[in-house]
Amino acid sequence: METNIYKIDPWEIIEEGWDPGKVMGSESIFSIGNGAMGQRANFEEDFSGKTFKGSYIAGVYYPDKTKVGWWKNGYPEYFAKVINAPSWIGISILIDGILLDLNKVDKIEKFERKLDMKNGLYERSISINTNNNLKVEIDSKRFLSMKRKHIGAISYNIKCSRDVKITLSPYIDFDVSNDDSNWDEKFWETIEKVNTQNKSLVKSKVKKTDFNVITYMKADLYEDNLKIKKPFTTKSNSNKIMLESEYKLNKGYTLKLEKFGGYVTTECNEWNKIENKANEILNYLENASFESLYQEHKLEWAKIWEQSDIKISGDNKSQQAIRFNIFQLNQTYRGDNPNLNFGPKGFTGEKYGGSTYWDTEAYCVPFCLGTKPSEVTLNLLNYRYNQLDKAIDNSKKLGFKNGAALFPMVTMNGEECHNEWEITFEEIHRNNAIAYAIFNYTRYTGNSEYLMDKGIEILIGICRFWAQRVSYSEKKNKYVILGVTGPNEYENNVNNNWYTNYSTKWCLEFTLDSIKIFKKNNPNSFKELCEKLKLKESEINLWLKISENLYLNDDKKLGIFVQQDGFFDKDLKEVEELDSSERPLNQNWSWDRILRSPYIKQADVLQGIYFFEDKFGIESIKNNYEFYQKFTVHESSLSPCIHSIIACKLEKTKSAYELFKRASRLDLDDYNKEVEEGLHITSMAGSWLTIVEGFAGMRVKNNSLHFTPCLPKNWEALEFKINFRQNIYKIEFSKNLFQCSLSLNQDCFIYVNNQKLTFDNNGEVRISI
Repeated sequence: METNIYKIDPWEIIEEGWDPGKVMGSESIFSIGNGAMGQRANFEEDFSGKTFKGSYIAGVYYPDKTKVGWWKNGYPEYFAKVINAPSWIGISILIDGILLDLNKVDKIEKFERKLDMKNGLYERSISINTNNNLKVEIDSKRFLSMKRKHIGAISYNIKCSRDVKITLSPYIDFDVSNDDSNWDEKFWETIEKVNTQNKSLVKSKVKKTDFNVITYMKADLYEDNLKIKKPFTTKSNSNKIMLESEYKLNKGYTLKLEKFGGYVTTECNEWNKIENKANEILNYLENASFESLYQEHKLEWAKIWEQSDIKISGDNKSQQAIRFNIFQLNQTYRGDNPNLNFGPKGFTGEKYGGSTYWDTEAYCVPFCLGTKPSEVTLNLLNYRYNQLDKAIDNSKKLGFKNGAALFPMVTMNGEECHNEWEITFEEIHRNNAIAYAIFNYTRYTGNSEYLMDKGIEILIGICRFWAQRVSYSEKKNKYVILGVTGPNEYENNVNNNWYTNYSTKWCLEFTLDSIKIFKKNNPNSFKELCEKLKLKESEINLWLKISENLYLNDDKKLGIFVQQDGFFDKDLKEVEELDSSERPLNQNWSWDRILRSPYIKQADVLQGIYFFEDKFGIESIKNNYEFYQKFTVHESSLSPCIHSIIACKLEKTKSAYELFKRASRLDLDDYNKEVEEGLHITSMAGSWLTIVEGFAGMRVKNNSLHFTPCLPKNWEALEFKINFRQNIYKIEFSKNLFQCSLSLNQDCFIYVNNQKLTFDNNGEVRISI
């Protein structure tokens, strides 16, 4: 029987009951963000128990010097860490001289926290008995404004069972550090502290960088919603800057602290501009309240949900899960800044450095294409284009030349900062995911302007890399790619990983086709491009030769593509034969044992089949799925969604549903026993893909939307919207009826189960299924 860590609700994540062992996991689950900043759900009041404190600012990082046992040429000099920022949420509370600390109180009679995903609000409700037989009730609310990206707000309410003296001290804690620091360094230098009657700010600089940041706070006190004009006393020490107020709270009355805070930085990092912006915000907050800010924040979330919500009838557990995934994706990335991206942990933890991986192109780009204006995806594509020069520099460090580009496995600014050789040097298939995103954007939008203006330069750089990275095997009379790591990171330094080879062949072909179109339609511009990049016909001819002669290993007897050379030399013991106590493998087996095993961390061959589905017949897809799923342990968050989408195509709806649950509830149910470290943000886009491309079967073919719907047995209906070529398609279907309506009544059509349907005069179609 399945157990739930959190109460099932379609719009809320609810934790009921006090369990100190769940604190760190819930700090991840209840994290909040607004694209510009984010924070784990740490308590506002002091807490001496086990906790993982985390507040983060988008795009601000520290170049942490690389730490490895054996330095190899080509290693990056540093790992860019999204750093734990000064925390503005803290409120120290003394009640009759005793510090409020949930880890030390006699009894916690009630503990509930709630994440209201519809409105972007984090709430807690607590009732405690203190050591001196006093009952204290606390209700707190917190949000980071989706309207005003520099502002966060807290409403903290206290009621006591008798008259008490309360000392409230809202503070900024600037003595912060990263748990994942390589050398136990402090990343921040405090420049100045400013404290006034109800406002404070701390000026800080990130060491070794030009990042200048102001952390600010403002506080107001209310008794039963009447503002108290008594000023705060200002205090500070080597760790904190605080505002302090003593107040006599009578029995039955509620004391409320409204606290506002956030961060101010600018791209130019000039102190005078940062200070002016901070003062502008603080002046605005003089006439603002928690409620007024919350109301406009709610409206922003309403706009987001209007386009991105997915409604599932008949299964609240799945409904909660997909909304949690969509909520976290929208908290992490707003799409208004081409210098930002989706970090794998978003604002919920420090693992992976919070940096950009190929996850963005493979998983997050489709989510943005379907739920946001095309400009958002353009910003993600421009992120890579703006870093092309550094991709070329990364390639040079590994010995490549002539403008060859190797985009980084992990980055904040275009420089590679991953320092494991089997990833940095070998997981080079990441280049092809970036090429695929350019193709995907062009196919989806029907707009080739980016491809011809910027994308073509990226593609040429990538092809130059592959032309130098392949080897020619006289024995095979084919080009081969040696010493790589595919998407399955449980295999390192292998030869001819099928996914890497096939996606490289596809990348070369896509680039060659794009060059032909460019040359035909814009001969003068093409000539200028060739001069700029020193591109010669002989180089283009070599790419064609490689693409036509790249080795692709298959097993004709089984009708499958072979994951890599030597795969069939392994002991092919299936996953179901493993003892459950050995899972997950990466927490129980040595790396040597994992490498010798046939077990697949995440979709590898199947990742290629997912990307290039149209290239393969249904029998080939079926054979590969049924073979490789027997060896896949799904110990990467990116894996179950790909299997689920393919299972839907093969009409294996029951399996697809089980895989969807694993993908969408990975963190909520803590499948991998690591949620304390933070959430798996980028894989959450895979959950969206599972519904839209899996259960709805959406594809873009020949400039039209195609659907092949299938519902899990316990789902009654599914509803969502798709942004496609300046039109919003509202999709609704049950087991018997498929309906679609348009936001703009245009002369267009869709396909459902390969049947062409033209919209009527009301912009609607419906068909029995």
